[in-house]
Amino acid sequence: MDQLKAYDWPGNIRELQNVVERAVILCEGETLSIDPTWLARADAKSGTRRAPLAVDLVEREKEMIEDALREAEGAISGRTGAAARLGLPRQTLESKIRKLGINRHRTPGPKANRGR
Repeated sequence: MDQLKAYDWPGNIRELQNVVERAVILCEGETLSIDPTWLARADAKSGTRRAPLAVDLVEREKEMIEDALREAEGAISGRTGAAARLGLPRQTLESKIRKLGINRHRTPGPKANRGR
């Protein structure tokens, strides 16, 4: 049970279902057992590219939100607000701003000056 709890489950519920089904099929007694290699093999398939891609996506999302806020002069809602520019509901954008730790009133300068 500890193995199942500790595993990241990149395949979500379907991956869990497959592991449990495999354990049931291969079970020789009353107790289910999970071979640790089942989890390691699944992790190796997706682990190497997943983390950098996720980081890139978060950075890109943050950059897009900051750009939209800068163009909207910090406004989130309204016809010219950042939410409208991004095609998102206001509440979704506000949630993303909090999650990403963006200060809507203090966005970075123009793209050309970033990293200098």
